[in-house]
Amino acid sequence: MKGLWTPAWIARHLLALVLAAGCLALGWWQYSRAADGNSISWGYMFQWPVFGGFVVFIWWREVQLARRGPAGEPVSPPQPPAAPATPGAPVTLGRPVRVSVEPATGPAHDPELDAYNDYLAWLAAHPGARPSDYPGRITT
Repeated sequence: MKGLWTPAWIARHLLALVLAAGCLALGWWQYSRAADGNSISWGYMFQWPVFGGFVVFIWWREVQLARRGPAGEPVSPPQPPAAPATPGAPVTLGRPVRVSVEPATGPAHDPELDAYNDYLAWLAAHPGARPSDYPGRITT
Protein backbone atom coordinates (compact mmCIF):
# COMPACT_ATOMS: atom_id res chain seq x y z
CA MET A 1 0.00 0.00 0.00
CA LYS A 2 3.00 2.29 0.42
CA GLY A 3 3.21 2.73 -3.35
CA LEU A 4 -0.20 4.44 -3.34
CA TRP A 5 1.05 7.28 -1.12
CA THR A 6 3.80 8.66 -3.32
CA PRO A 7 3.49 12.31 -4.39
CA ALA A 8 2.19 11.24 -7.82
CA TRP A 9 -0.48 9.02 -6.28
CA ILE A 10 -1.49 11.68 -3.76
CA ALA A 11 -2.01 14.04 -6.70
CA ARG A 12 -4.13 11.38 -8.44
CA HIS A 13 -6.22 10.80 -5.32
CA LEU A 14 -6.81 14.54 -4.93
CA LEU A 15 -7.63 14.95 -8.61
CA ALA A 16 -10.17 12.12 -8.45
CA LEU A 17 -11.72 13.61 -5.32
CA VAL A 18 -11.96 17.10 -6.85
CA LEU A 19 -13.38 15.80 -10.13
CA ALA A 20 -15.98 13.57 -8.44
CA ALA A 21 -17.05 16.35 -6.07
CA GLY A 22 -17.16 18.82 -8.96
CA CYS A 23 -19.37 16.52 -11.00
CA LEU A 24 -21.77 16.09 -8.06
CA ALA A 25 -21.81 19.87 -7.51
CA LEU A 26 -22.58 20.44 -11.18
CA GLY A 27 -25.40 17.86 -10.94
CA TRP A 28 -26.85 19.75 -7.98
CA TRP A 29 -26.54 23.02 -9.89
CA GLN A 30 -28.42 21.50 -12.84
CA TYR A 31 -31.11 20.28 -10.45
CA SER A 32 -31.61 23.83 -9.16
CA ARG A 33 -31.85 25.11 -12.73
CA ALA A 34 -34.33 22.35 -13.62
CA ALA A 35 -36.44 23.15 -10.58
CA ASP A 36 -36.57 26.77 -11.78
CA GLY A 37 -38.12 25.69 -15.08
CA ASN A 38 -35.19 24.92 -17.40
CA SER A 39 -36.36 21.61 -18.85
CA ILE A 40 -33.09 20.64 -20.56
CA SER A 41 -31.34 20.71 -17.19
CA TRP A 42 -33.21 17.57 -16.13
CA GLY A 43 -30.99 15.54 -18.47
CA TYR A 44 -27.82 17.24 -17.29
CA MET A 45 -28.87 16.68 -13.70
CA PHE A 46 -28.54 12.92 -14.28
CA GLN A 47 -25.55 13.21 -16.60
CA TRP A 48 -23.13 14.89 -14.16
CA PRO A 49 -23.36 12.20 -11.45
CA VAL A 50 -22.71 9.58 -14.14
CA PHE A 51 -19.53 11.48 -15.05
CA GLY A 52 -18.57 11.54 -11.37
CA GLY A 53 -19.18 7.81 -11.14
CA PHE A 54 -16.94 7.29 -14.15
CA VAL A 55 -14.15 9.25 -12.43
CA VAL A 56 -14.53 7.06 -9.32
CA PHE A 57 -14.55 3.91 -11.49
CA ILE A 58 -11.32 4.90 -13.29
CA TRP A 59 -9.66 5.86 -9.99
CA TRP A 60 -10.67 2.52 -8.40
CA ARG A 61 -9.44 0.59 -11.44
CA GLU A 62 -6.06 2.36 -11.42
CA VAL A 63 -5.63 1.71 -7.68
CA GLN A 64 -6.40 -1.99 -8.22
CA LEU A 65 -3.97 -2.20 -11.14
CA ALA A 66 -1.25 -0.53 -9.08
CA ARG A 67 -1.83 -2.92 -6.19
CA ARG A 68 -1.74 -5.99 -8.44
CA GLY A 69 1.34 -5.03 -10.40
CA PRO A 70 2.01 -5.53 -14.09
CA ALA A 71 1.47 -9.32 -14.22
CA GLY A 72 -1.57 -9.47 -11.94
CA GLU A 73 0.54 -10.38 -8.93
CA PRO A 74 0.65 -8.42 -5.68
CA VAL A 75 3.30 -5.74 -5.70
CA SER A 76 6.29 -6.49 -3.51
CA PRO A 77 8.75 -3.83 -2.45
CA PRO A 78 11.81 -3.66 -4.70
CA GLN A 79 14.81 -5.62 -3.47
CA PRO A 80 18.31 -4.19 -3.76
CA PRO A 81 20.48 -5.97 -6.33
CA ALA A 82 22.64 -8.78 -5.00
CA ALA A 83 26.35 -8.15 -4.73
CA PRO A 84 28.39 -9.89 -7.44
CA ALA A 85 30.12 -13.11 -6.44
CA THR A 86 33.46 -11.85 -7.72
CA PRO A 87 34.66 -8.25 -7.58
CA GLY A 88 34.30 -6.51 -10.91
CA ALA A 89 31.61 -8.90 -12.19
CA PRO A 90 28.49 -7.21 -13.60
CA VAL A 91 25.42 -7.06 -11.40
CA THR A 92 22.30 -8.60 -12.93
CA LEU A 93 19.31 -6.36 -12.25
CA GLY A 94 16.63 -8.46 -13.89
CA ARG A 95 15.86 -10.71 -16.79
CA PRO A 96 18.20 -10.23 -19.72
CA VAL A 97 16.71 -8.63 -22.79
CA ARG A 98 16.84 -10.90 -25.79
CA VAL A 99 17.14 -9.24 -29.16
CA SER A 100 16.95 -11.20 -32.36
CA VAL A 101 19.92 -10.49 -34.58
CA GLU A 102 19.67 -11.06 -38.28
CA PRO A 103 22.82 -12.00 -40.15
CA ALA A 104 24.66 -8.98 -41.45
CA THR A 105 24.38 -8.69 -45.19
CA GLY A 106 25.65 -5.95 -47.40
CA PRO A 107 23.17 -3.28 -48.43
CA ALA A 108 21.39 -3.94 -51.68
CA HIS A 109 22.44 -1.57 -54.44
CA ASP A 110 19.59 0.79 -55.28
CA PRO A 111 20.37 3.34 -58.00
CA GLU A 112 17.32 5.47 -57.17
CA LEU A 113 18.34 5.72 -53.53
CA ASP A 114 21.92 6.56 -54.52
CA ALA A 115 20.71 9.34 -56.85
CA TYR A 116 18.44 10.74 -54.15
CA ASN A 117 21.24 10.70 -51.57
CA ASP A 118 23.51 12.51 -54.06
CA TYR A 119 20.77 15.11 -54.56
CA LEU A 120 20.38 15.60 -50.79
CA ALA A 121 24.16 15.89 -50.37
CA TRP A 122 24.26 18.54 -53.13
CA LEU A 123 21.44 20.50 -51.45
CA ALA A 124 23.27 20.35 -48.12
CA ALA A 125 26.49 21.58 -49.75
CA HIS A 126 24.66 24.47 -51.49
CA PRO A 127 22.28 25.92 -48.86
CA GLY A 128 21.21 28.94 -50.96
CA ALA A 129 20.46 26.93 -54.08
CA ARG A 130 17.03 26.02 -55.34
CA PRO A 131 16.13 22.44 -56.20
CA SER A 132 15.90 23.44 -59.87
CA ASP A 133 19.61 24.45 -59.77
CA TYR A 134 20.67 20.82 -59.25
CA PRO A 135 23.03 19.89 -62.08
CA GLY A 136 22.27 16.20 -61.96
CA ARG A 137 19.17 14.44 -63.13
CA ILE A 138 16.31 13.59 -60.78
CA THR A 139 14.15 10.70 -61.87
CA THR A 140 10.67 10.28 -60.53
